[in-house]
Amino acid sequence: MTIPILRCAVLDDFQGVSTSLADWSPVADRVSVTAFRRHHGSEEELATALADFDIVVTLRERVPFPASLFARLPRLKLLIASGMRNSVIDYAAAEEHGVTVCGTASSGTPPVELTWALLLGLARGIVQENTALREGGPWQSTVGADLHGRVLGILGLGRIGTLVARVGLAFGMDVVAWSRNLTDERAARAGVRRAADKEELLRESDFVSVHLASNEGTRGLVGAAELALMKPEAYLVNTSRAAIVDQDALLAALTAGRIAGAAVDVFDTEPLPADHPLRTAPRLLATPHLGYVSRDNYRRYYGEAVEDIAAFLAGKPIRRLG
Repeated sequence: MTIPILRCAVLDDFQGVSTSLADWSPVADRVSVTAFRRHHGSEEELATALADFDIVVTLRERVPFPASLFARLPRLKLLIASGMRNSVIDYAAAEEHGVTVCGTASSGTPPVELTWALLLGLARGIVQENTALREGGPWQSTVGADLHGRVLGILGLGRIGTLVARVGLAFGMDVVAWSRNLTDERAARAGVRRAADKEELLRESDFVSVHLASNEGTRGLVGAAELALMKPEAYLVNTSRAAIVDQDALLAALTAGRIAGAAVDVFDTEPLPADHPLRTAPRLLATPHLGYVSRDNYRRYYGEAVEDIAAFLAGKPIRRLG
């Protein structure tokens, strides 16, 4: 009896590493893998590309899976998302269409490390000075901002925010945190102060780093009014979710020079269109959503995706979401 081969699509494998950073041999006799290195920008394009696939592996929350898309993918039986939380998958629709949704583990370490790479890059003008050095520009044109003794404000003291705070303390910074549910006790356990409200944190901080989950309560949490509270010499870093910081308000603040600078790893539209004004915004250090992109994290994502597929084929799905 011939065992049917299922087709598995891996979305947004920009670096082409999904099959080299994981061992797919446990499912090789049952599954053929196709990695897409180009992003599918519309539901129409995505539905066409995935029409003949039984399994889809998607990275983070870049690709929405609404009810309308599930309805156009009758062959789809298993959807695997990296991480154990995904706000852009319609789980009820997945169940209605007979699609099992599973996740993988995800390390908080890579986004913490990127947060500090961006913050330090802003503070010391790394990109500007490196560009000038390589292109024969001026020898020293910036005056770096100090970290020691300055106030680091953290919006969201969860798993990642706590690790960011720990590094700030190691730099000798005065760390203050705020979120709606943060208590004095939790803040004290992390070695930081709790701000009375987000306004106090924004007024007081020399550096603000965002580490909140995106939901109805946090969307647009930092808008024009909040940015206006920040010191003119303060910096904002967002490696969390784009929707938390109003993108247009941030662009306006940077253009007007109302804050010293910002670093952003997340955007309302990803990949960012080539003509998007953020690509040329002044005082902005931007990276293409690299927070989760590290060798160990990719090994975890794709390795556990293989485990999810093997368990599904055995009739015992693991790490189910929904």
